Amino acid sequence: MLAAFAILLGVTAALAWLNERFFRIPTTVGVTLAAALTAMGITVTHRLGFGNALYDQVVGILQTLDFSDFVLNGVLSVLLFAGALALDARQVWQQRRSILVLAVFGTLLSTALIGLGAWGVFALVGLGVPLVWAIVLGSLLSPTDPVAVIDMLGRARVPERLKVLIAGESLFNDGVGVVLFLVATAVAGVGAHGVELSFIGVVELFLREALGGVLLGLVLGWVTSWACRTIDGHVVEVLITLSMVVGGYALANVMGVSGPLAMVVAGLIMSATADVAFDAETKSQVIGFWETLDQVLNILLFAFIGFDVLLTDTAVPTVVASVLMIAVALVARLVSVGVPLALSPRSRRFYGPWTARLLTWGGLRGGIAISLVLGLPSSPYTSQLVTVTFAVVLFSIAVQGLTVMPIARAAGEADALERA
Repeated sequence: MLAAFAILLGVTAALAWLNERFFRIPTTVGVTLAAALTAMGITVTHRLGFGNALYDQVVGILQTLDFSDFVLNGVLSVLLFAGALALDARQVWQQRRSILVLAVFGTLLSTALIGLGAWGVFALVGLGVPLVWAIVLGSLLSPTDPVAVIDMLGRARVPERLKVLIAGESLFNDGVGVVLFLVATAVAGVGAHGVELSFIGVVELFLREALGGVLLGLVLGWVTSWACRTIDGHVVEVLITLSMVVGGYALANVMGVSGPLAMVVAGLIMSATADVAFDAETKSQVIGFWETLDQVLNILLFAFIGFDVLLTDTAVPTVVASVLMIAVALVARLVSVGVPLALSPRSRRFYGPWTARLLTWGGLRGGIAISLVLGLPSSPYTSQLVTVTFAVVLFSIAVQGLTVMPIARAAGEADALERA
């Protein structure tokens, strides 16, 4: 395990250096593309009958590390807390209605649209994936990845309120999406055990995970803020926040509530109380620690995504379905953010006409979707879902991630003209 992690870390550092030295494209995009291209090269040589030893070694490393466990029970808690900590909690509160409507209603709508679209696409290409499994795919493709989205926003010159809306929606729809995934897999018979497969049972599971996660996050955030407020020492305060994130996420799993939502809420509480919990110097050091840790784990996560191309199914019907599902996912995203914004006159006035387009093209998928799909138990449909998910995620990172800046600039310019 340690040797496999050391190899992945070394390769990731080399890819990041090459990108920074020669290509200078956004690090997460550059590392993902480089890793994916490397993985494709290894796969091609293996298919041609040579390089089999290298192929077996790389696949063995990926299986040893277990991407799903690495994300869901490892780095996800850190990334979500760091992302929430970096936001202005007061602005998140001011925009809470829009953020929650997009994160809850939008994610539910997207799950249904992608699920129905996937069911039709799979039937069209002759794969015959049942509707319930198509809904599982919809649930894991609906949330945008907060790591990728926040990285994109860091480079985009968009108004602050749009940054808060997009990042806040991404952080919360991630938690909502994971809860929906748990519900969908329970209905499919491969998820949470002991769940009553009825409308009441499914609603109870959703409420326990979602509301329980929010309440736990509130408690963790306030206790951590209080503890930091009573001392003055940045090393100990960093240790307190780190132990809260790791221990709090583990506690959420034991309690059967949403760890992602707990980390987002705890991060926002710490953001809102940072000025009273830390003095100026300590605040700078604590936030600096979390920013650095976030960026390092971010790069490592996206390298892992690229290399996991080796685990996909390259059968022609699956590849065709994957290409079609890229379009389905984009249309579902546009509808699921466009409808809530269109139904709210206040949102139309406050955010402007470019918001839906920016939310759609800037709604990048990433490690959350891949970790969820790789965590599915073996079934006749797992390989198809894995391949489709990888296709949507790679398109999102490589194509949307590299082309979102013109849309972000146009949104910023249009907003400036409207308010001039």
